[in-house]
Amino acid sequence: MSATTTVAPGPAGASSRLGWALADSWTMTRRELAHWARQPVAVLVNLVFPVMLLLMFTYLVGGGRGVDGDPTEFLVPGMLALTMAFGLESTMLAVTQDLGKGVIDRFRSMPMVPGAVLVGRSAADMLQSTAGLAVMTGVGYAVGWRWHHGAAAALGAFGLLLLLRFAMLWVGILLAMVAGRPEMVAAVQILVWPVGFLSNVFAAPESMPGWLGAVVEWNPMSATATAVRELFGNPGGATGSWAAEHAELLAVLWPVAIIAVFFPLAVARFARLSR
Repeated sequence: MSATTTVAPGPAGASSRLGWALADSWTMTRRELAHWARQPVAVLVNLVFPVMLLLMFTYLVGGGRGVDGDPTEFLVPGMLALTMAFGLESTMLAVTQDLGKGVIDRFRSMPMVPGAVLVGRSAADMLQSTAGLAVMTGVGYAVGWRWHHGAAAALGAFGLLLLLRFAMLWVGILLAMVAGRPEMVAAVQILVWPVGFLSNVFAAPESMPGWLGAVVEWNPMSATATAVRELFGNPGGATGSWAAEHAELLAVLWPVAIIAVFFPLAVARFARLSR
């Protein structure tokens, strides 16, 4: 009499699947990082462009209109928030180029987790965004900006900035898949810029017409900019409106809402591309 042993799928199976997913995602992340070494100029441009804007608005154009206190301490946190919208075009181009060259089809024919492609792309983007944030922070210190509320508050501010970037990233990935072709990225990218410039990055809402100031205060980027100013102890924080008084809450809720909408849409769009 023989006994047959059946191994039912359980935690070990789930652990194995998770391990494969992490391994595949790391492979895709390494692929994206390898592109940095082959395209250093593109990486450098993404790092330098926000620095140029910061220096221009600090020394040439002027920022911080309508703010009491040091305008540099108002401008730098706003520019850190705006930096989280920069570089999305490179992510969008990478996605559309992979689609156009059939790279996605080749990956689909391999024994790998389908979502690893998107995870690798997003992980590499977040690493580059962290590097850009570090560069901008250093330049901000060089032009006289300081934070005043300690390391814990500063880390919280940087966390809110990266959360905003993660949300914007999924908007970019979805728009790239909708655009489909690299030549369409420039047209689609125009849709992202109003979010950045129709905000309190460069000027306080109080200095704007009433209706425009109200729109600006409810902009997700304005919420993050106001919240990080509060956490850094810089001028331009709460100004009396509900949106300004609850900026830290909105700086979490807005990105979470954006992720909740655009992440599943991006995953669903990618799944349709894979059929």
